[in-house]
Amino acid sequence: MEEFITLTPENIDQEHICCAISDKKCQEGYQKKREWLKQELQHGYVFRRLDARAKVFMEYGPAERAWAPIVAPNFIHIHCFWVSGRYKGQGYAKRLLQDAIEDARSQNRAGLVTIVGTKKFHFMSDTKWLLRQGFEEVERLPSGFSLLCLKFDSDGITPSFGSSVQQTELHSREDITVYYSNRCPFTEYHVNRSLVESTQNRNLSLRIIKIECLEQAQSAPTPATIFSLFYRGQFVTTDISVCMDSRFDKIMKQ
Repeated sequence: MEEFITLTPENIDQEHICCAISDKKCQEGYQKKREWLKQELQHGYVFRRLDARAKVFMEYGPAERAWAPIVAPNFIHIHCFWVSGRYKGQGYAKRLLQDAIEDARSQNRAGLVTIVGTKKFHFMSDTKWLLRQGFEEVERLPSGFSLLCLKFDSDGITPSFGSSVQQTELHSREDITVYYSNRCPFTEYHVNRSLVESTQNRNLSLRIIKIECLEQAQSAPTPATIFSLFYRGQFVTTDISVCMDSRFDKIMKQ
């Protein structure tokens, strides 16, 4: 079984960051994600991945600095958690989770918290698997997002979503509104190229809102600050592939 490595300010320029490794279209986004990581590593963020050319990794950090609208003082927030392809079912996910738990305990944290979908949402962790590992749902939004928590002390504070996501719809004049950040290498290209083309082909108005700082992320109207698409004010999807012309209509009809 391969070992894991942790990215640091010293090795991040030499190590790959898993997503979009070979996708030439998304190289700009790949570099922007790397720059985002460099910034967050200075504030306790952790990126741990398999020492292989694979998408097997976990990203987490202090919930006080989570790029998401949550209230979880003294918790660790899991941002991204992904085990793909032939690496599934081999215990890698449990090892990554256990490392995060041990890290949280060593910091005297209150537990772990993460945002998922009540059904499978793209680019979000596996809800059912996390529940089997001891997480519990502590809040659910009408838009389909769920906040999961693994508390070390059952009598401790329970995390919650922030007030900015309590509204059920956006007040927008545009047909399509998208929020995105450089937390993912795929967003920069597909939002600003693929989605622009797809909406123009359908004569749909488009508003793109880029989340560029912690304050914007923590006051966003969606818990999914990597990518969220709204249609006439209603949340539709976290699936970035909706940006592509060949996928747009199918996903919008779901």
